[in-house]
Amino acid sequence: MNTHAKPSKLIQGATGDWEIVVGLEVHAQVVSKAKLFSGASAAYGGEPNTHVSLVDAAMPGMLPVINEECVAQAVRTGLGLKAQINLRSVFDRKNYFYPDLPQGYQISQYKSPIVGEGLVIVDVSPTEQIEVGIERLHLEQDAGKSLHDQSATESFVDLNRSGVALMEIVSKPDMRSADEAKAYVTKLRTILRYLGTCDGNMEEGSLRADVNVSVRRPGEPFGTRCEIKNVNSIRFIGQAIEVEARRQIGILEDGGKISQETRLFDPNRGETRSMRSKEEAHDYRYFPDPDLLPLEFDQAFVDALAAYLPELPDAKKARFMADYGLPAYDAGVLVADKETADYYEATVAHGGTRRDPKAVANWIMGDVAAYANSLGLSVPQTHLKPAQIAGLVDLISAGTISGKIAKDLLVILIGEEKDGDPQAIVEARGMKQVTDLGAIEAAVDAIIAANPDKVAQAQAKPSMLGWFVGQVMKQTGGKANPQAVNDVLKAKLGI
Repeated sequence: MNTHAKPSKLIQGATGDWEIVVGLEVHAQVVSKAKLFSGASAAYGGEPNTHVSLVDAAMPGMLPVINEECVAQAVRTGLGLKAQINLRSVFDRKNYFYPDLPQGYQISQYKSPIVGEGLVIVDVSPTEQIEVGIERLHLEQDAGKSLHDQSATESFVDLNRSGVALMEIVSKPDMRSADEAKAYVTKLRTILRYLGTCDGNMEEGSLRADVNVSVRRPGEPFGTRCEIKNVNSIRFIGQAIEVEARRQIGILEDGGKISQETRLFDPNRGETRSMRSKEEAHDYRYFPDPDLLPLEFDQAFVDALAAYLPELPDAKKARFMADYGLPAYDAGVLVADKETADYYEATVAHGGTRRDPKAVANWIMGDVAAYANSLGLSVPQTHLKPAQIAGLVDLISAGTISGKIAKDLLVILIGEEKDGDPQAIVEARGMKQVTDLGAIEAAVDAIIAANPDKVAQAQAKPSMLGWFVGQVMKQTGGKANPQAVNDVLKAKLGI
């Protein structure tokens, strides 16, 4: 495990080095049609209070009934996190009063969660990998939402989200920097999306994190931690960790003590603010929910789910490296999004002919990704089809067009001819690379004849050759094969 930070991860304070220790509790909304204990819709949005059953509204006498699909989704997630699946778990009542919690308690799991210890392998950078331990994963209900901006004098309550199934995924305190925490959440979100157990849309609130931060002198025991609640973007998670660590270091270096408390991150002011002193678990008066029997299933239920798990990011990355000969970095970038990985494979194998996998990766990660990013989209969300990228790469490898002409071709496919076939565009527009040596020689002869002074300079200083290549390319509209131009020039100039 990642017990000590590298020196580069340490933060310099006024009185020496400090180490950040981070643990995360990620709340991931389960992908299911209905809520955890009722048949009401779990869909995002909807008019306020339209996705609410009598159970969600806590009407007297209403009993919760567990949604089997939510249980299956939690087990799938546990399997994807290489975690212990507990065949017996218990639902507890976590008692606290909040206006958008009609029951006055949240049904959660405390001492006996559905999933136990697991592990996530995280690429922090192209050269650094860490392991982050998973402590547990449990199922619980979400609360409703209080709206304070609809009226000057009243707060409104929307119960659409009340009772929606959440997985709380608790990490061990294995992260030692904001970058490590951001990389962990990114990887966790990728795994959940591959599994189809959470859509990971942070802007819709379906993935949020409570961030536990403490600081210590290197090698010393853990310090007192503060919990920053409900951070809803990966960028904000990083910022919250940085500012909270600095705040704690400042207090400790001034001789103060850190109080264990719950804080909120304000991204506009770049600071964390105290909400309340941290409750211990007994403050919630947990006890097993008397309306729900312990949740029990057998190993056969787990095995059946395991049999249909998709290929997960780590396995796909290893396969891309083995099957396509891709470097670890390229494979990691391509598999970070499942649809992009599928798009890449469809391009490599389009039409039943396999083209250079590295060239395809370069185009998808380079010019095509730059275009997609400019629109705020992923590559598969653009109109560009794998067939078009495959056609473009084939034209380069056949020597029909150069890399430079290919960039012009991509601009045409992006703009004027969105459904165009690369081969047909090159034919129709006369974009073929000139490989006819006769034509290239004629262009070279013309340039040499017109520039006798430059010829003498080039013969004295061969690095001048680039000027001639540029002139020939200009004369041929950038279509001459650069290698052929080089060869002809060298022969004619005797270099």
